[in-house]
Parts: sequence; C-alpha cells; structure tokens
Amino acid sequence: MNESGFSLAIGALVLQESLLLSVVLTLLLTTTGILALRLGAKSALYTAAEAAMQIVEGAVGEMVSKETVQRIFPFIATLWLYVLCANLVGLIPGLSSPTRDLSITAALAVIVFFAVHVYGISVVGFRAYFRHYLQPSPILLPFHLISELTRTLALAIRLFGNMMSLEMAALLVLMVAGFLVPVPLLMLHVVEALVQAYIFGMLALIYISTGLERVPVEEPEEGKA
Repeated sequence: MNESGFSLAIGALVLQESLLLSVVLTLLLTTTGILALRLGAKSALYTAAEAAMQIVEGAVGEMVSKETVQRIFPFIATLWLYVLCANLVGLIPGLSSPTRDLSITAALAVIVFFAVHVYGISVVGFRAYFRHYLQPSPILLPFHLISELTRTLALAIRLFGNMMSLEMAALLVLMVAGFLVPVPLLMLHVVEALVQAYIFGMLALIYISTGLERVPVEEPEEGKA
C-alpha cells in the first residue's frame, strides 16, 4: 500500500494519492481522446494517437482471430495506455506512480480477470467456456480455479513490485550520488515504464486469447457408435 504522498479527506473517507492520481489520469486521457477526435485527422495529436492505436491493434491481431480483434482491441488499448501513463507519472517531481500502489495494480488485475471471462463467454458461449474447467477430467477443476487466482495475483504483484523497486532504486541512487545523474535515471524510468506497460498488456492479451480458444467440445450424436 502507498503510505506516502498527499491524501484528501472527505468526512470519514480518506482518498490516498494513488487513487486521486488515477482519477485525474483517467479524466486527462478521456479528455485527450475527445480532443484528438474533435481536432480531426490533420492534427498532430490525432496522428500520434492513430499511430499508437495501430501498433496496439497489430499486437492484438497477432494474438486473436480477425473476427475478434475489434472486440478485444478497445480494452487492451485502454489498459496499455493507462498503465503506461500511470508508470510515467513518477517522473513528475513530488508524485509517485499509481502503479507502485498494490491496491491499484490489484484493481487492474481484477479487471483483467473479469475481462477474460466476459470476452470468453461472449465468443464461445457459457457452456463451452466453463466446460474447459472440467477437461480432461472433473478432478482437475480445483487446479484450474487455483491457476486462475494465482495468475491474477501474480499479475498484480509483478507490476507493483517492479514499479516500487524502480522508484526505490532511483531514490537510493539520488541519495548517494546527488543530482549528478538525473538524465540516466530519467531514461531508466521511461524505459522501465514502457517495458512494464508492455508486459502487463501482453499478459492480459494472452489470458484473453487463451479464453477465446476454449472452443465447444463436440458431443457424439445419438445413434452413432
């Protein structure tokens, strides 16, 4: 949990820095997207956004079938963009990345968890999707369920741990070497933010694509041996 930074108290409710930054970041990204659409294709903002979306769409297209790309793409693109921007917030003096707070990364992992099942059920059907948990034997049902929970937990802890360690390492280097090495540290933060956003988005995409591959199991027709 993030115990440092500012907070906002509304009566008995206390909003921590990570939650406030997440809300502000969400509003800024939404506003930027609307602004890019209104400015039109001739604006630099629209061109940059379109290029980024094409890259994400290409990555999604490599993992899922052409029929489901447009269904999965908005979620993955939004997730990737949010995680990347949240990771980069730590570059602003006095602020910490929301993704160094375990409650934020856990919320993202839970969203991915439900997205996997929602997309899977919507594509292959309820019965075919959940029949997978009974294959090849119903005895394996507990192990399938444990696998779902552990990978969700790992998704949350991986992003949290990497961003927390990055900011702690940067702080220690600054304490020892002073401000003589700010540029390398900034470059390290940018690269790590890109890498962690990519890994989180790709894992989410892999989980969803795996759920979409749970095709119905053909049942033998009556009268056939």
